[in-house]
Amino acid sequence: MRHAAALAVTLLATTTLAATAQEWTYTGGDGQTVTLDAAPVRIIASQDAAAGLIPLGIRPVGIYADSAVADAKALEGLDLSGIEIVGQVWSEVDIEKAAALEPDLIIGEWWDRNEAWSGGQDLTALLTQLAPITGVAASDSIVGMIADYETLAESLGADLSDPAIAADKADFEAARDAFTAAVAAKPDLTALAVYAGDDALYVADPKGAAELLDLQSWGLNLISPDGVDATGNNYFETLSWENADKYPADLILVDNRSASTLETALAQPTWTLNPGAAAEQIADWPAYWVRNSAAFAGALEKLTAAVEAADPSVAP
Repeated sequence: MRHAAALAVTLLATTTLAATAQEWTYTGGDGQTVTLDAAPVRIIASQDAAAGLIPLGIRPVGIYADSAVADAKALEGLDLSGIEIVGQVWSEVDIEKAAALEPDLIIGEWWDRNEAWSGGQDLTALLTQLAPITGVAASDSIVGMIADYETLAESLGADLSDPAIAADKADFEAARDAFTAAVAAKPDLTALAVYAGDDALYVADPKGAAELLDLQSWGLNLISPDGVDATGNNYFETLSWENADKYPADLILVDNRSASTLETALAQPTWTLNPGAAAEQIADWPAYWVRNSAAFAGALEKLTAAVEAADPSVAP
């Protein structure tokens, strides 16, 4: 009898340990910890989170994008077969379609300056009716964010020893080294990152864009605006088009989330007030969307070519 009781206790303890071992816990970019009974399998991800996770082997069952998937730079080149698209407009989802996926977890990105997850607070309130939300923070380095995605993916069961992941990293490191060498060869080159709207020219604050901070850390002399807008676009200083030359630069990096942004800039008669624009020294700024090594390598290769071709003396 005593033996039977001891066995029962042992089985109970073993069962408890097994249950504990199956728990999944993750502390997101907002500092909040999510704990589930088991590692989540059915994940709905924002487009950026999907771009971070898919190359690491974690495939969500659903994705909500900021725009039409065909236009989403973050998702370019990724295999989306079998993944349900539940949103193609910023801050909007088809909640019935999302609910039908029966998600265990929502994964977005935490944006400190907005104090919100991807898509904003209203979307978060809607999605968290289905499952808890977590994810990495949009931090001060894409390299750091990729490392954060690796940690998250590994907790979800990813095999980070996959040779394809190592190959992507090697390509990124080669592209980073080439960019660093190109910038070092032109120490006087100045650059400015902008978004062009019909109403105004928006000058990016590098401190609010992880990829720009990485470019700075590798030697690019990026101009910072005097300040950012107090509300709304608090990642930019808004300039009227008459003041497009407030920050003269040799190389202008234009937000490439949409091809129409450069077209908008070129249509403005004051665009060429800035010497870099006048000299047609313009390159793509991979604004806010790079989330994996392969994408970063591709963007860096284009930027390296632009730096190598640029004349560093066109701006005063």
